[in-house]
This record gives sequence, structure tokens and C-alpha cells, in this order.
Amino acid sequence: MSLLVTGARLITVPAGTDDPGYIEDGWMLVDDGRIAAVGSGTPTTTGDETLDVDGAFVAPGFVSSHSHLFTSGLRGLGVSETLYGWCDSMLGTTAHFGPEDMYWSTLHGALDFLGNGVTTAYNFTDPQQAWEPMIAGSRAGRAPLRPLEYHTRQADACRDAGLRFVDAIAMDVTAGTDDEVFARFAAAVAHTRGLDPDLALGASIMGQVQWSPRADAAEFEVAAMRRFGVTNQAHFLESPEQIAEQRAKFALYRDAGALGPDMMFGHFIQTTPEIIEETVAGGASMSWQPASNGRLASGVALVPEMLAMGMKVGIGLDDQACTDVSDPWQNMRMGIAMQRARTKDPLSMMPELVLRLHTLGGAEILGVDDRVGSLEVGKFADFVVVDPRHPDVGPLWHPVRSYVLSMTPRNLRGVYVGGELVHDGSASTNPLGDEASARVHEALPAIAARHGHPR
Repeated sequence: MSLLVTGARLITVPAGTDDPGYIEDGWMLVDDGRIAAVGSGTPTTTGDETLDVDGAFVAPGFVSSHSHLFTSGLRGLGVSETLYGWCDSMLGTTAHFGPEDMYWSTLHGALDFLGNGVTTAYNFTDPQQAWEPMIAGSRAGRAPLRPLEYHTRQADACRDAGLRFVDAIAMDVTAGTDDEVFARFAAAVAHTRGLDPDLALGASIMGQVQWSPRADAAEFEVAAMRRFGVTNQAHFLESPEQIAEQRAKFALYRDAGALGPDMMFGHFIQTTPEIIEETVAGGASMSWQPASNGRLASGVALVPEMLAMGMKVGIGLDDQACTDVSDPWQNMRMGIAMQRARTKDPLSMMPELVLRLHTLGGAEILGVDDRVGSLEVGKFADFVVVDPRHPDVGPLWHPVRSYVLSMTPRNLRGVYVGGELVHDGSASTNPLGDEASARVHEALPAIAARHGHPR
């Protein structure tokens, strides 16, 4: 089946240029789930179906390069806390989850992302080893280990939601022998790679060096990267607490040989010039979470400086439990405001740049930009339809800038994955949506009542 989209204010975000690729009267042909042609004016082709968007924006689905979808039912917690206290509040609850609790929570989060225009996510799964509070810069690593299904059901939920995702898997290197650690990780990777490859775009490591008590944790992760051909994203230098301990662990990744294109650092706020220089020299990238960083009082990453030095950067929405609303437009605007307030220079973060970072830039650092992140021929037809007249924002003096600065989820009229409507602007088309909502509303309060969480 083919779909011809017409009458569009088309924003393509093409690769290889800083131009946003704006077409005032654009059209796009989708064939078998992929973009077959893009043009302006009168279409030169036809489709089995036609979608006339009548002057609405058509833009790439957002890419969240750093997400924790299982947290969707845990919003509004730990509001008076920074990172570790907030984690105690939220993950103290998931410590009591079983595999099916985790499945429905992740499905709820994945559908929420789709409903807000996010079509691809790097998803940090909740580890098989349950949460432990941080003490002196690390965790004891003695928490109970949950079954493999605790992880695999999270990947299943992303697939069942119809969200494209990179599956980030924790190695939990303190649980079991070295051989058992690798065998457990291999099983998780195999499950992800056995899912629909059009949705499960890859497997990755949830880097845990930041909180691991093992001095050789980075070596374990690098060995797994090479053995299994996976990427790695580590939460790193995020919190304004225990900065000396955090910075000292950078050398563990560097000395283990992790600093290459397959290595990403999530947050990367409490850096030094030397750490940034070594990261750029090694070819590693970073994922920036503006709304989360503000909510948790973590600080402001030096993103303009990192970009100027040649680092690749993507933007993520992070936890629904620390952005509270999965709104990519809010996330972009918060990023613009934070950087401009910090630098006192409006050119330090322009709307066109932040849009690129939340679409193609995110896809680039994840290594999936050959498939998603922009509206280009051959890529998956993942796009949003956004109407600037409902609610009306007035004349579009600079359309792309208005798209970033003035749109909200209220303007969202449709979300398409592979050319198929997955959300109509008011409700999900997924038949599991109502059940996911009911399950989360029933199960989470019951778990909290039994165990005294959350707070």
C-alpha cells in the first residue's frame, strides 16, 4: 500500500547540512512503510490513499536518545530530591515489580511516547538486579537478581506498542560469576535480536560503571561491546553530588578503550575541559536531557561547546518520572532557554539546531540514522502532523522556528510509524492501550500499598 501526503509544510531535516529542509507546499510519497519520494508543489505521483494535511506541518517523528519507558506510571515523585533521592523514591517501587508489572508499565510508557510524537527511543530497561541506594559513590551490588523475563518483557512491550527502539540492557556485573554475567547478557541480546528488526533497531549496554563497586566494570562492558557488536550508553557525570568520585571513574572507561563511536554518555554535565577533550578525541558522543536535568537540579551540560569541538549530540526525554510530560517541544524549548540563560548568547542554541538534535542527531548517536530521524527517501516513514492553527499561533513568520517555539502536543493531529497512523492526536490506535492504562492504575497503587512506596 502507498500513501501520498499532500498540502504539507514539510520539514525534512536532511543529513549532511544544517538546513532544516523546509518545503512550504510539500508532498511525500510513502510506499510499503518507507519514504519513496519527496517534492514541492503539485505531486508528480499518486498513492493508493491520499492524506491532505491542508497546510499543517509534517516533520520527522522525534527520536529520544535516552529514555526509561517503564517509569510512565511513576510521575510526580521525589520532587524535593536530586538524582539519587529521586531514584530511591521511584526505583524503590520498581524493586517490587514482577515481569508482567514491568511489561504493562513499559507498554504504557511506549504508547505515551508515540502519543506525543516520539517514534524512536533508546530505552534503558530496568535492570534484572533490583535497585540499591548509592553509598559513597556506588551500590553494594548485592540486591536480588530477577529472572531474564524481567528484561525481555520490557523489549516485548516496546514491540507491542509499535515503537521503534534500541534496547539498553544492564550487565549487572556483581550478580554471579563472570561467565554467568556474559551468558545472561547474551540471552537478553538474543531475545531482542529475535524481534521484528523494523522495530527492534538494535541492542546496547546500559553502562553501569557510574555506580558499580567493581573496578573492572568498564572492562566488562567493553568486552561485551566487542563480543556482541553492541553500543553502550552510560549515565555519567549527571548529579551535582559526589563529583570527585564521578570524575575519577571517567578514566575507567578511557583506559578500557571505550571511547569510540559506539560509546555514548548520558547527561555529561559535571565535566572538565580535559574530559570533554578526551571524549571528542576518542569519537564518543553524548545524549542531552534538558527537561530532566532541570527537574532534578542536575545542572546544564556544555552542549554548544561540545558541538563546537566536534562531539555528536542527541536529545532524550529521559524518564517520564522526571520530565512528567513526554513533550518533545517542551524539551526543546527548555534546552534553548537553559543554554541561552547560561551563555547569555541567543545564537548558542537556535531552534533549527535543537530540532535537529531531537530528530536526526539522536538517530546519529544511536547509529540508526540510516533508517530514522529525517524524512528522506529510503527511510522509514515515521512522521508527525502538527496543525499550527489549532490552537492558532498566528502568522508563521519563520515556520521552522514557529514549529519549535510555538507548537505543543495540543497541535498534534497525527503520529505515523511506517506510514501507519498510531495516534490520531487524541487517542492511540493500539488495541492494548486501554488495558495498559487499566493495568498501571491498578497494579502500581497495589504494589505501593504492600511495600510502602512511593513517596
